[in-house]
Amino acid sequence: MKISELSHHVPVSLGDRSYHVLIQPHILPQIGRVLQDVGLSGQVAIVTNSIVNELYGRVVLRSLKRCGFSPFLVVIPDGEKAKSMFWLSKILDELVAQRLERQEVVLALGGGVVGDVAGFAASVYLRGVPFVQVPTTLVAQVDSSVGGKTGVNHPIGKNLIGAFYQPRVVVVDPQALQSLPKREWVAGLAEVIKYGMIADPNFFEYLEQHVDGLRDQAEDVIPTVIRRCCEIKAEVVGGDERESGRRRILNYGHTVGHALETWGRYRTWIHGEAVGIGMVQEAAMAQFLGMCTKEIVERQRDLIQDVGLPIAMPSMTFMDLWGAMQHDKKVVKGQINCVVPTTIGKVQVVPLVRQRIRQWFTASQSSRGKRLEPVPQAVSRPCLSKKK
Repeated sequence: MKISELSHHVPVSLGDRSYHVLIQPHILPQIGRVLQDVGLSGQVAIVTNSIVNELYGRVVLRSLKRCGFSPFLVVIPDGEKAKSMFWLSKILDELVAQRLERQEVVLALGGGVVGDVAGFAASVYLRGVPFVQVPTTLVAQVDSSVGGKTGVNHPIGKNLIGAFYQPRVVVVDPQALQSLPKREWVAGLAEVIKYGMIADPNFFEYLEQHVDGLRDQAEDVIPTVIRRCCEIKAEVVGGDERESGRRRILNYGHTVGHALETWGRYRTWIHGEAVGIGMVQEAAMAQFLGMCTKEIVERQRDLIQDVGLPIAMPSMTFMDLWGAMQHDKKVVKGQINCVVPTTIGKVQVVPLVRQRIRQWFTASQSSRGKRLEPVPQAVSRPCLSKKK
């Protein structure tokens, strides 16, 4: 399948590491042709989890075999627990056992966890083999599959071990989103809203006007949303591949969000829920610091709440939060840096002063009183089934 034949493709311009994000409904059965078109051949290690494998594993295997590839499956557990050194080692063991060669392929079929750990495995096996992203969740399709961030978690902090390693191609099939549980879908909308907040006020307004379509996965809304998010990320990554400058804006919501995930031992919230809370709290922090208006805080909070995401902090102490943020990968010389909004479509990276953040935290906790929003129960993932 020629890239020029596709209705939507977004280029990620990185010199000799450039690639395309292909966005096309029902493209999964054509995955073999896509890999041929980008010059790949031989064995393909399909890294996936048991749930995604049940839904899409056969389709991908069949397509690759039809096009002359020799695919094999590497199945890891579902959920954040698979984003670990243990499961990275298991993937590498299988690549060694199958004698995957340097020009052969690691293909990530799944969400952000699968993409991150498979990409990291591809980056270190034989000092780097070709890597393909086939994201099947909203978070992965609009965010984590693009840009080359790979890695695993450490018990002390999220994403502390990893590498920048760009894929050869990203293949997005919006139809795969139809099999997501409702909670996973809604969680992914946090990353979508993030893109409007950091770079495009018109896109943010579009999201405000299409809340029902976002909640209900309207077919006339979702392709537009995926394409615009990928365009924004491609533009940011193309100008700052290794997060030395502007790319840091993509971490909006993630300083508090990652701290909450770590504090909750990766069991209380799924990633998008934590990021949604993080954006609400980081905007409130910005208002407290005099960097944005109450109107900005309220517009963002209302949109995040309207799509069904949680917005409130759990019952935790300031030192719980500050301590968890200290282990963030964005800490430089002991200084916590945070992305905060100044208006819709524009954010700024600022160092956090402990005493001022303590004052904000105390004021925000007092204003909530006893009306705490319930914390989500530990994640239980129902068996996925395609919508009829």
